[in-house]
Amino acid sequence: MAKPIQLLLLKTIENLGIVGDIVKVKPGYARNYLVPHGFAEPPTKVKIEALKEERARAESELNILRKQRVVLLERMMDVQVTLVRSCNDQGVLYGSVTQRDISDALIEAGYGVDTRSIRLHQPIRHIGPNEVTVQFEKELRTDIAVIIEPDQPLEEREEMEFDNEGNLIEKSSKEEARARRKERKAERERQHEEESDPKPVEAGA
Repeated sequence: MAKPIQLLLLKTIENLGIVGDIVKVKPGYARNYLVPHGFAEPPTKVKIEALKEERARAESELNILRKQRVVLLERMMDVQVTLVRSCNDQGVLYGSVTQRDISDALIEAGYGVDTRSIRLHQPIRHIGPNEVTVQFEKELRTDIAVIIEPDQPLEEREEMEFDNEGNLIEKSSKEEARARRKERKAERERQHEEESDPKPVEAGA
């Protein structure tokens, strides 16, 4: 396994360091991203000295930002976000809720949280309550409630189907959808009765 290498940051990189920091990174990260983009270079005394003033400004800005984030997290302790989405009769969404959706809802509600600060292990694909983490830094985080509600009550919604290309096929009326559900329910009950009733045993068998 390749050993980490030291680099001097020429720009502030979130979750890595601020300008003027000397950081240890994997060689591939340095070679493929930091160095070719001009974000970092091997440290030298001359360059470290040249970045002192810029580093001091970055530290001051970071301290201000951190204080703002602390206040924001305190305001968000009991925040609940509700999003309305289309779903099938089992509550499975016709799509998914992503970091961007949650970030947009928080911004609209007056909380400045960008997409990168929304931590989702995977997109939300079902209606119901979810606990989502908002994290700015390792020690600056909180959990919020994200409630996904159906756009129509499940028992009254129209049946929805998708064609082979993923396009929504809308049925003509709620009455037709209800009739199909009743037919399927009656068929399931009939099959259950047939499976439950013992078959007669023929004589001599």
